[in-house]
Amino acid sequence: MSHSEAEGLKIRKRRATTSRIAASAARLAAEQGLTGTTVDQIAADAEVARATFFRYYQAKENAVADGIAGPWLEVITEAIARQPARLGAMEAIIAAFTELTDALPIHYDQIRELADLTRTSTTLTAWTLRTYHRYEKAIAGLAADRIADLAGDDPRPRMIAAITMGAVRISLDDWIRQGGSLPDLIHRALTSVSVTPSENAAHEVRAD
Repeated sequence: MSHSEAEGLKIRKRRATTSRIAASAARLAAEQGLTGTTVDQIAADAEVARATFFRYYQAKENAVADGIAGPWLEVITEAIARQPARLGAMEAIIAAFTELTDALPIHYDQIRELADLTRTSTTLTAWTLRTYHRYEKAIAGLAADRIADLAGDDPRPRMIAAITMGAVRISLDDWIRQGGSLPDLIHRALTSVSVTPSENAAHEVRAD
């Protein structure tokens, strides 16, 4: 086995272990609540040692958060990718979130608990910023594929991704504070702005 192959295998094993720990943490927290879930339980369920758990996560909250939010990245990006090619970037994103409307209520308790934790934990606040960056990077790549006149330094894919995650964050804040329908709040936030090329070939974000 070459050095590069060995490194590739090591990375794959690390990712697999991370995913297994996160999945165990999210499942146990869903079944018995975050407070009732311990690091030892998560480690046992993921079939790793306690010391191994702490090589991957600083605390159980991080593992639970990763287990809840991580799979949503795949769900959201797959929903965007399967939208009709005729849709522009922002249209495809709005259609994707509309498509996911039925899936959100099932996870309301987890979403609310994670949102509350994020607002009270410095560690989770930092984790949230990293997670949002992952989401933005993935969404920007999908947005770029739907912009026909894309230039190398075109900011629109990144702007669209930042707008999308900003809409989600603001909607979560409003939902936690005043209730209502989370899907409706996200849809309203996403449809309140657009990203279009201006006449002088610069690019602008416009509030509708």
